[in-house]
Amino acid sequence: MSRRSISIRELAAAAGVSVGTASRALKHQQGLSAETRDRVLQLAAELGYDTGRLKQEPVRRILVLLHSQHPADSPFYAALLDGARDRCAKDGVEMQVRSLGPGRPVRRQVLECEPDALLCVGFFEPELIHAIARLGKPLALADLWAPGLAAVNPDNRQGAYLATQHLLANGRKRIAFLSGPLAHYSIRLRERGYRQALFDAGRLADPSLEALIAPGLDVATGAAQAMRELLALPVPPDAVFAYNDTAALVALQVCRDTGLRVPDDIAVAGFDDIAGAAGAGLTTLAVDKAALGRAGIELLLNQADEGNRLQPVSLIVRTTTASTPE
Repeated sequence: MSRRSISIRELAAAAGVSVGTASRALKHQQGLSAETRDRVLQLAAELGYDTGRLKQEPVRRILVLLHSQHPADSPFYAALLDGARDRCAKDGVEMQVRSLGPGRPVRRQVLECEPDALLCVGFFEPELIHAIARLGKPLALADLWAPGLAAVNPDNRQGAYLATQHLLANGRKRIAFLSGPLAHYSIRLRERGYRQALFDAGRLADPSLEALIAPGLDVATGAAQAMRELLALPVPPDAVFAYNDTAALVALQVCRDTGLRVPDDIAVAGFDDIAGAAGAGLTTLAVDKAALGRAGIELLLNQADEGNRLQPVSLIVRTTTASTPE
């Protein structure tokens, strides 16, 4: 005689958790400790819970979260959000965008929107990601990475490698890296790509050529200050690779204001290929920002497991590094 399959309510009671927590554990969703998930799964096996009864709830409402330091109308994130909206519209999924501020509890800011799933875009502090994951909603990341979560990112390291390699191939000897805060996942990887290209070319990274935008400064002010410090070195750089196009465009203007000829005296390259890069003739790495947004939504709609999917980037050579652009 076969044993009766217990209900999910009975399983939850045996595990000492809520029905929702038991359901998330059985579906291997984020937001639970490994101990809680393992306890529920072990009891499910011991007590004969029929996992075939599980149903994946359809995602009908997605909340896209941005850190308060990232304006939604910035050139990079506006294009990413457009891609996410297009993908949601394809399946009739409602999408909201919210900027998480420090003044109110994360739980209240998120749950008052009643989302089925969450997409975090861009930089978030690890503790903030942890608080969001604990809400128990399906969660994915775009332009960000955290252990145990599904994520999609541009190939930041390879892109920075290509840009630095290009500058080296053009005979540049002192290549500076103009960096933003290294707490950002994408910036850390761009720094690694820059360093790896120097290493592979037999060059030692010169610490004096790594300029960091001072904490608390906006990109325009901080990049200008950092670029002026680089140009004031006893032996200034003959090229600068900036962590993004916004910083690169500021650096480009500082060079020209100083009377330097670009690219004869100094070459400048950026990353992201934002709208203003082409008009300025800026060499950069093209990121398909709309595709990045679409891919983030796909992770949620397909209930993707953890892992980091990389989107390819491509080097676009323009007049800031070559008198005859490719």
